[in-house]
Amino acid sequence: MPKGGAGGVMEVVRVSFADLKEGVDLAAQIEAAFGPGGLGIIAVSDVPSYPEARQRLLPLALRLGELSEEARRSIEDPGSKYSFGWSEGKESVEAGRADALKASFYANPLTDAPTADPQLIHRFPTYCRPNVWPSRDIPELEPAFKALGRMIVDVGKQLLRHCDTYARSRNPHVPPGKLLGVVERSQCHKARLLLYRPPQQQPPSPPAQGEAAPAESSRASGDEPVPSGGDGDVSSWCGWHVDHGSLTGLTRAQFWKGGEAVEGREVDPSCGLYIRTRGGQIVQAHIPDGCIAFQVGHAMSIQSGGLLAATPHCVSAPKGLASRGVSRATLAVFMQVRTVHAGLHCSRWSVLFTLVRTVHAS
Repeated sequence: MPKGGAGGVMEVVRVSFADLKEGVDLAAQIEAAFGPGGLGIIAVSDVPSYPEARQRLLPLALRLGELSEEARRSIEDPGSKYSFGWSEGKESVEAGRADALKASFYANPLTDAPTADPQLIHRFPTYCRPNVWPSRDIPELEPAFKALGRMIVDVGKQLLRHCDTYARSRNPHVPPGKLLGVVERSQCHKARLLLYRPPQQQPPSPPAQGEAAPAESSRASGDEPVPSGGDGDVSSWCGWHVDHGSLTGLTRAQFWKGGEAVEGREVDPSCGLYIRTRGGQIVQAHIPDGCIAFQVGHAMSIQSGGLLAATPHCVSAPKGLASRGVSRATLAVFMQVRTVHAGLHCSRWSVLFTLVRTVHAS
């Protein structure tokens, strides 16, 4: 374990959707969730129609995984480095270990074609190529994917208004509306429908000798791999990483065993999302039922001058005989900066403020 050791189970800070919309002062909750002592994650409750939208989409991850090999290949997009459509076995995680237990379906939830500019498509294929849909095999996927993805982006924008207010109250050099503006101007958001295969079905490949984790994971998934710190067992379903975008929206996961929906805690209470705090503790984070979670990405951490913290996180698979046949699905929505302005728009004041806070915390 890294410095600080295990920190047990922690409930995620929760705010209501009504409070987001009505402009209630949420500075204390933003700081508790995203500030120096926070987990880098917050949960939004009571979003209208969210439970139904989640239930329409997540089971379709299982159907994607059950398609024939030919059907799955027909919705792959090698030209985007497998960052649109179906991707399985194309990425690596910690220390070059093959990501053998996770499959993904990627699409832009807001638009099927972010740009018609051939130069941008060539320069940024992982964000600017068009969506690919399994219209013949699973026609209901496209509307369900877009409905939930757009809902999460809309809620994320409401949350960002409060993040802007908080950041400016702590650092007046942060321009007004900066964090929300970056997301509103972008057409390059990416949603990822994730299917975690049963852990006994296909064991992970051993690490390649002398080989570091390639950057492909970062390009395809919106993640930046980070060193595991010797806790590879915790990251058995998804390796340690930091999301590189501005803000990530995340559904509570759904588990299945033998085709029947089950609660993850019933299978193994220790499986699920883990977060490494700034102090080095590893804690298990529970997303409350019926909530959408949001995590700070690396870009927003920089844009806020370090006031809002992006934290490394991973997913632990269930263990023991009870884990046989257990699969997991979730949707992650990466709200990104515009590709044409991928330099993060960091002012010299934000950079200076980040450096001062880093030195002060060390």
